[in-house]
Amino acid sequence: MAHPPQIKIAATYMRGGTSKGVFFRLQDLPANAQVAGPARDALLLRVIGSPDPYGKQIDGMGGATSSTSKAVIVAASRRPGHDVDYLFGQVSIDSGFVDWSGNCGNLSAAVGPFAINSGMVDPARIPHDGVVTVRIWQANIGKTIVAHVPVTSGAVQETGDFELDGVTFPAAEVRLEFLDPAAEEEGGGGAMFPTGQLVDQLDVPGVGSFKATMINAGIPTIFVNAEDIGYLGTELQDAINGAPAALARLEAIRAHGALRMGLIAHIDDAARRQHTPKLAFVAAPASYTSSSGKLVGQNDIDLLVRAVSMGKLHHAMMGTAAVAIGTAAAIPGTLVNLAAGGGARTAVRFGHPSGILRVGAEASEQDGQWTVGKAIMSRSARVLMDGWVRVPGEAT
Repeated sequence: MAHPPQIKIAATYMRGGTSKGVFFRLQDLPANAQVAGPARDALLLRVIGSPDPYGKQIDGMGGATSSTSKAVIVAASRRPGHDVDYLFGQVSIDSGFVDWSGNCGNLSAAVGPFAINSGMVDPARIPHDGVVTVRIWQANIGKTIVAHVPVTSGAVQETGDFELDGVTFPAAEVRLEFLDPAAEEEGGGGAMFPTGQLVDQLDVPGVGSFKATMINAGIPTIFVNAEDIGYLGTELQDAINGAPAALARLEAIRAHGALRMGLIAHIDDAARRQHTPKLAFVAAPASYTSSSGKLVGQNDIDLLVRAVSMGKLHHAMMGTAAVAIGTAAAIPGTLVNLAAGGGARTAVRFGHPSGILRVGAEASEQDGQWTVGKAIMSRSARVLMDGWVRVPGEAT
């Protein structure tokens, strides 16, 4: 029996923040994958190595974690005032679907460098030495991200001394501005707080009833108090990810929060919407030892945050969830703000399993509605490999 040969597709494997993924130029994809639909999803699943019942993604580019099972498609933008359109796909590891419902804030740091390297930014705007401002249209959520990318000798600077907890080696700093980060989500009407409340009582049958701040900013996120669900807020991955009952409990809270936020129509829909919303739990600052063995002191941070991504406790912090944290911290009365000590603030330092992250946001209230003009944080990015990925012909 004859089998079709493998095909090769131009691609770049990049780290952005504490994530990594396979980046494509839209024009380099097979014709049937240049538009949204089953053909595109099937291709990306095969590239990443999913669905994999073994949970290892051995036969693909994925790394068997939510942070490394990602794909990005970038195209020159036709939208005025923007350089590129950026589309993010979170590829399920053990199931055959790609979740397009949200952004990846970490990989957002790699989009600007990728755009410059791919010739999508006007060469006249690239200095010999300096910083290039790349305006990115985030197509998943319909928002603008501004990336400030360092350039040396006319090329993207990737090496440097900027250290990011959760990433082993230092690199060049890429500063990101997430403009008007309140997410335009179905059911939320674009409201930052889709329920109209800073804090709700979330009832989860069979689990309990919890105070919750549910916010659309960066990515839809449900915040609960760590102590209310039996945690300290200092937990590392092994304390939770090896406990199926704990993960099921957290997923039940996330699913009922998604329903309350209007993101799904039925509780069963949450199983196919794993990327959004995120669930995070917060606590007042306390000292702990990070996953790298580094001591995080109580006085080094404003609060503790742990977040769940794609059914597992994240090893650091999702960039989009960091935007949600910064936004919620800037609004007095949210659970995040209260965990940080309450009051007005324009930036927050929070402890996550890998260390510390700082994010800034400025909030304002008018006629009872909260708005945030932008959230700011720094990440780094680096090309790991570029060339072609290969997939069996039947994958396209």
